Amino acid sequence: MPGLGTLINVGAIIAGGLIGLIFGSFLKQRIQETLMQACALGTLFLGIGGALSKMLVISKGSLTTKDSMMMILSLVIGGLIGELLNIEALFGRLGDFLKEKSGNAKDPDFTSAFVNASLVVCIGAMAIVGSIQDGIAHNPDTLIAKSVLDFTIIIVMTATMGKGCLFSFVSVGLLQGSITLLASLLAPLMTTAALNNISFVGSILIFCVGINLLSDRHIRVANFLPSLIVAIIFSLF
Repeated sequence: MPGLGTLINVGAIIAGGLIGLIFGSFLKQRIQETLMQACALGTLFLGIGGALSKMLVISKGSLTTKDSMMMILSLVIGGLIGELLNIEALFGRLGDFLKEKSGNAKDPDFTSAFVNASLVVCIGAMAIVGSIQDGIAHNPDTLIAKSVLDFTIIIVMTATMGKGCLFSFVSVGLLQGSITLLASLLAPLMTTAALNNISFVGSILIFCVGINLLSDRHIRVANFLPSLIVAIIFSLF
């Protein structure tokens, strides 16, 4: 059945969020801070590892880089588009809407937790490729594997950041569900080059989420999401 992978992914995030809420209430503040730092560091190195795996190559016995210009231009053009559209504000408004409708209006950290968690579980090639596979071949295997990762990540994030992380299931459902519905149109664009570009640029965005989790510096990561589309366009040339 098309969409099964997204349903499983949504269920995994809800389950992880509920577990995080239950156990998070028993954790002392210093333990929550350590878990938060662990989550941030893990996110940083997931981003670093993913980016370097696509950027570094061995050529003629020496280590060189590739696709650097594609990466820079994707981020610059995508960031400009994102700022003009102000995608970060759209995420914020969705978070505020969910905060009100879920009875969490008094939670000052709900929206930021929702946005950060949404970006962690939505950015990456697994979400795009898995949704297309689910839509065309009715094969949810990639999204099931992603669900296991998201389940673990959301447990930790919810335990340390609060209820907003649980509601990232809404973002995953909307994004992956839309891609599954449009799978037949998107599949021809998902060449090996396109997937490599998505993984490269997406890993950098994941790294930026890690920076936001670890420090007070705020990078408007959502405004860089169009960079993924620009990266796909570059793969066509």
